[in-house]
Amino acid sequence: MKSLSGIVALILLVVATVIGVGSVFTVEQTQQAIVVRLGEPVRVVTDPGLNFKVPFIDTVISIDKRILDLENPSQEVIASDQKRLVVDAFARYRIKNALRFYQSIGSIQAANIQMTTLLNASVRRVLGEVTFIQVVRDEREALMNRIRDQLDKEADGYGIQVVDVRIRRADLPESNSQAVYQRMQTERQREAAEFRAQGGQKAQEIRSRADREATVIVAEANSKSEQIRGEGDGERNRIFADTYGKDPDFFAFYRSMGAYESSLRTNDTRYLLRPDSDFFRFFSNPANKPASKPVGAPTTGTAPQQ
Repeated sequence: MKSLSGIVALILLVVATVIGVGSVFTVEQTQQAIVVRLGEPVRVVTDPGLNFKVPFIDTVISIDKRILDLENPSQEVIASDQKRLVVDAFARYRIKNALRFYQSIGSIQAANIQMTTLLNASVRRVLGEVTFIQVVRDEREALMNRIRDQLDKEADGYGIQVVDVRIRRADLPESNSQAVYQRMQTERQREAAEFRAQGGQKAQEIRSRADREATVIVAEANSKSEQIRGEGDGERNRIFADTYGKDPDFFAFYRSMGAYESSLRTNDTRYLLRPDSDFFRFFSNPANKPASKPVGAPTTGTAPQQ
């Protein structure tokens, strides 16, 4: 009897242990749980910690409540100016209503598929209303916010909140990029040639103006120099005239010395003159005095009468 009662007690202990383990469950900090009873959700547990359920009847489904990443493959979008764009976008979302999420989608994998479809539709709809320049440069931040708002509105029915949407890359297709690059290069070369032509024209204008001013300055300088030279020559002639009037002999001597200096230089010019020529008179007669008559020379005049 004691042996039988011990076995029964052991069996009851095991059953109690199994029932106790099956009636509790733990919710982690990063999760939320749905308690399902015979296929029907009965409650949602969002607070972390130890919780209870009906063993063998209730089932606990854990759902991640962290922010999840949605990677979207690149897609081709046509902008409003009919330019094709290759857009690479991604989104971040979290499950804000676990019960609605479970009833409408059921799993994270199915949610990613559905959210990818919705994200592609929102990207095409928003970017199709704007131009290429607005997407690439002018309104990129505002466009991402519009896509996020539209996606969040559509995802609300699945118990999902869209936290952020980002356009990682928005470029032209490879086939168009090369053509656009060539067109941009040609345009830049045309602008560079235009700038060079304008610079050459401006340089020519500056050069012509400088040459004209230089010519005027040189002409004025030459005129001024000729005027000063004329005044100097006039002053020199006046001094010579005054000198000649005061002392004709000195003036004649001075002019002869100048003639000697100009003509008797070291060069190939030769003169054949008589030593007693008038040109060399200051060599034999520096004072330029009249020659005295020799003694016994006849005198001019009427002979005395007897």
